[in-house]
Amino acid sequence: MKIEALLTEKHINLNLESGSKDEVIDTLLAMVSSHAKVRDTKQLAEDVRKREREMSTGIGKNIGLPHAKTSAVTEPVLALVTLAGEVDFESIDNQPVKIVFLLATPETMLAEHLKLLGRITRIAGRDDVRRKLLDAATPGEVLALFREEEKDLPQI
Repeated sequence: MKIEALLTEKHINLNLESGSKDEVIDTLLAMVSSHAKVRDTKQLAEDVRKREREMSTGIGKNIGLPHAKTSAVTEPVLALVTLAGEVDFESIDNQPVKIVFLLATPETMLAEHLKLLGRITRIAGRDDVRRKLLDAATPGEVLALFREEEKDLPQI
């Protein structure tokens, strides 16, 4: 399992106009609501919001990564938005967010959940990758970027 295999063009939204952290999370949840691997959209939303209340998922470097281990999905689900502006995500570095990933994994996949969080953070945390994500004109460009970045990395 790799990031580019979990993402689809349908689950990538570029240059989203959004005014708040809650609006961004709502958009991401709506994007995955019809995903074949999501069995309970209400539970997914509750679990993502619960995790966000525990501690902000603004991980720094202009990235937000709302996530949950949840019974609401049967396999890992991933979505991505880039933002037209900046959104305060209460990030650990106090910087606004421009790129936001939503990751949901089954509760039984703790190791995979942590590995996916780490891989997203490591790849998207690089300045050159963030620039390319923000400059991407199509979801296909985003998928190609992750395919290239992960080509020499092992499956999770």
